[in-house]
Amino acid sequence: MVNTPEELGAWLRLVLTPGVGTESARRLLAAFGEPEAIFAQTETALSQVVSPKQAQALCLMPDGWAALTHDTLEWLQAGTGPGRCVLTLGDADYPAPLLDIPDPPLMLYAMGQTAHLPRLRAELALAMVGSRNPTPQGAENARAFARSLAASGLTVVSGLALGVDGASHEGALQGAAVGQLATIAVVGTGLDRVYPRQHRDLAHRIAQNGLILSEYPLGTPPLSPNFPRRNRLISGLSQATLVVEAALPSGSLITAKQALEQGRDVMAIPGSIHATQSKGCHALIKQGAKLVESAQDVLEELRLPVTDAQQVLNLDKQAPEDAFSGGDPERALLRALGHDPVGLDALQARCGWPTAQLQAQLLELELMGQVGRLPGGLFQRIGQA
Repeated sequence: MVNTPEELGAWLRLVLTPGVGTESARRLLAAFGEPEAIFAQTETALSQVVSPKQAQALCLMPDGWAALTHDTLEWLQAGTGPGRCVLTLGDADYPAPLLDIPDPPLMLYAMGQTAHLPRLRAELALAMVGSRNPTPQGAENARAFARSLAASGLTVVSGLALGVDGASHEGALQGAAVGQLATIAVVGTGLDRVYPRQHRDLAHRIAQNGLILSEYPLGTPPLSPNFPRRNRLISGLSQATLVVEAALPSGSLITAKQALEQGRDVMAIPGSIHATQSKGCHALIKQGAKLVESAQDVLEELRLPVTDAQQVLNLDKQAPEDAFSGGDPERALLRALGHDPVGLDALQARCGWPTAQLQAQLLELELMGQVGRLPGGLFQRIGQA
């Protein structure tokens, strides 16, 4: 970890120097050692390792360097809450799984249960990603899978985005044991801000029971190019990536592609052939991704034991037929809904109820959290109720 203001300032200067990317910086570090040694070199010596233009830039102080160094030091020293640290490439506490990817970040900002950083192991982590606008069933799948997998000892890694990411973090927090690293959120902004704002409370809870990581300096806003780039860290920290729901194209498919390039496994949950959010998962399965229908499928694919504490989610398990009989209107309507999105007219044709009665019963089930309302006037059953 960064221990002195001088060390932090040198690393930030290297990262902020215009035109010097990660690859050039790694060449400089390999040639001269620590950043302080790089900036002690002459322009001529630097030109032996990088281009003359880059060497010239390294001899100048980058804009905003002093202010950022000051703000970062204040952030590191602030408060008595969750831990905060800045890791640099080569630190003993730097997450080992990221050293196996082609372009590990030079600097990594961490907030939360930072004592876990030296012990991070890819084989004990699973990335879960998916649509920012999932179907109600997709959000419930993400939450239930994450809860069950966290109960089995896995750390769930995701990106704190709306939709599947948020549901995955929530489920992991619910399922993890006390003292376990429940979940890791890899974000595309500086750690002094939360994006999206709706996840401020969730980010606080993750910091209490997990980790929030970023390669971006403090003050970095939510810029569009940052999010596809941070996805390589989500997949890189994990043994495998599970895509819950994804359209064509989507950021989740970028993460899956990066996972494959990193030598990680990819799994996908199938969905309705009528749902746009399932198209990406089906495409991945056609290309060889492992089709999974339960948390047990994931554990078996990862060659991990199913613990007694784990509550296996089995999407094929249906309620017995007689559970829908006996004049129970809720059960009857749930059976008529099935598990694919359906419109009001088609549903009315299935059950034969008057429109007013059908709408009233749908509203009741929606308030109970058993039915979700989709765009286009469609309805979908949620979970196994």
